[in-house]
Amino acid sequence: MNDKLEKLNQEIEKGEKKLRRLEHEEKILQHRAKQLTRNERTHRLCTRGAALESYLPHPELVTNEQVSMILKLLFHRSENRKIIEQVLAEKPENE
Repeated sequence: MNDKLEKLNQEIEKGEKKLRRLEHEEKILQHRAKQLTRNERTHRLCTRGAALESYLPHPELVTNEQVSMILKLLFHRSENRKIIEQVLAEKPENE
């Protein structure tokens, strides 16, 4: 009886260790996924920011507030919104 109880307790302990190890691995994988998402976002922001700057005359002289105002004005005009919707509705070339 005692041997059976000891074996069961050992199995429980092994199971708990495995569970803790798997929970730790899950946390590591979640951290990696967040890091990849963050890296993708950073790359996207840099790429799109560079594209925006390429259309601004003397971008180093333009303030963040001015860029924000330019974008606000461009995106809120109805004719521009229609053009944006048309462009976004097109199927991307890389698909």
